[in-house]
Amino acid sequence: MYEGDAPSALAPAHPRRRPLRRHRRDQVSVAENLKAVRERIAGAGRNPDEITIVAVTKGFGADRCREAMEAGLTILGENRVQEAIPKMEVVPNATWHLIGHLQTNKVRQAAGRFELIHSVDSLRLAEHIARVEPRQQVLIEVNAAREPQKSGVAPEDAIELARSVAGLLHLRGLMAMGPAHGDPSETFT
Repeated sequence: MYEGDAPSALAPAHPRRRPLRRHRRDQVSVAENLKAVRERIAGAGRNPDEITIVAVTKGFGADRCREAMEAGLTILGENRVQEAIPKMEVVPNATWHLIGHLQTNKVRQAAGRFELIHSVDSLRLAEHIARVEPRQQVLIEVNAAREPQKSGVAPEDAIELARSVAGLLHLRGLMAMGPAHGDPSETFT
């Protein structure tokens, strides 16, 4: 991982890519990576203390989750319910977010366990969640880049879905991912 590899929406990449300090088995130290992310946020003209950082735990074990907590990251995000549950048991003091697509057959395992579900993309899914946990906090996932490989409601349908979901669950807002490649400002203008 290199310093310039942080999300492109934060700040332009540095002309010289410098490797971050390695930690245990050639892994990037969470603390060093967090420092680099906060520097990129500041470089983009934002106050890092006003930004909520969700540490993504996909592909990492409980040790790295604990390391993230020790570095000051208290919100951990996991893509899959079945990968999150064992981590939740080992790192119970974290605030957990489900950031990946939620299938209706996993709703009973997810609802009420995660503080926030980032990936509600249909009324059907919202109804399933509401039957299990009507106070669940959620975000509507919008496929802003209109990429076929990504989940999410089409931008033109987001308002209608949000109105419906708000009557069922605690709707906190929208979530959208920029394109994997290219200029994200084209998607969000």
